[in-house]
Amino acid sequence: MIYFFYGDEEFNLSKEVKKFKDKLDKNFIEMSFKSYENPKFPDLLAILKSQPMMFGKMLILINCLNYFSSKKADDKGFDDKQLEEIKQALDNCNENLDIIFAAQIPPDSQKKIDKRKKLFKLLAKYNSQEFLQIPSYKTAELEAWIKQQAKAKKLKITDEIASNILIQIGSNLRMLDSELEKLKIYAGENAVTKDMVKEICVTNEDLFVFADYLIKGNISKALEEYQKLLTKKHPLEILSVLHTLLHNSIQIKAYSSKYSPDEISKMINMHPYRVKLEIQKLKNVSLKSLVKLKENLTNAEYKIKTGQSSLETDKEVEYALLQ
Repeated sequence: MIYFFYGDEEFNLSKEVKKFKDKLDKNFIEMSFKSYENPKFPDLLAILKSQPMMFGKMLILINCLNYFSSKKADDKGFDDKQLEEIKQALDNCNENLDIIFAAQIPPDSQKKIDKRKKLFKLLAKYNSQEFLQIPSYKTAELEAWIKQQAKAKKLKITDEIASNILIQIGSNLRMLDSELEKLKIYAGENAVTKDMVKEICVTNEDLFVFADYLIKGNISKALEEYQKLLTKKHPLEILSVLHTLLHNSIQIKAYSSKYSPDEISKMINMHPYRVKLEIQKLKNVSLKSLVKLKENLTNAEYKIKTGQSSLETDKEVEYALLQ
């Protein structure tokens, strides 16, 4: 079967892929699961014609965002003849082979999926599904998602607790799911209480305090908060959230001279009240300093992930904060 998953909600898309992977025989996972990154035409055609061996179902994941992220309307990657060959390969796919084309837009990326592409229109005819982020201002939808996830984990929460979780943790689905897992371990068969949420879950308030000190240039206080956060989170997790907060701050600062808080909230998927607070906080902060800070953190992340850092991960992040 052919599947096409695309959109900017990484957690839900990844979870859907995981459902397929979990069905594979764990004893032969290295043979029955293959993943590829934007393969060129000859390689793609060979992949589509793969034949499962003796291990039952085979799953192939093709991460293909680059196929659709070009701003040009025409399909430069594949001509009409190549597209026809791709279609024939898809239509003649082995019945024991599942192929998932996944075009997931990463956080803070400027890439977009061009639905005018001929390949997009071709894949959309199969089992396609779009995964979109839930905007942070759609609190009812997010709370419903939290309750659904909690129910799946057999975690007892009320509507009020779901609201508390959203306020404390924020709208990132992966982070919400992670904190629900922690609450499940802590609460067990008992109902989750406000005190449990406050004590167990990483709070956005802690991250906001850290970011506020950092953005305002109070480095000593920022480092104190950073050390506190390290007791609950890995440095890269802190860095990921900080990237998002800084990205929002940069957008708010840049837009605040031209747009109203309500307009900005819709543009960046943030609650209007939070936008108003951020505008006030950023009143005496320059856009240049925000951009510089984000560049320092981006460089630190690159060094860590490519193995070029000569420091421990937490120290590399700390050094970026001090620059």
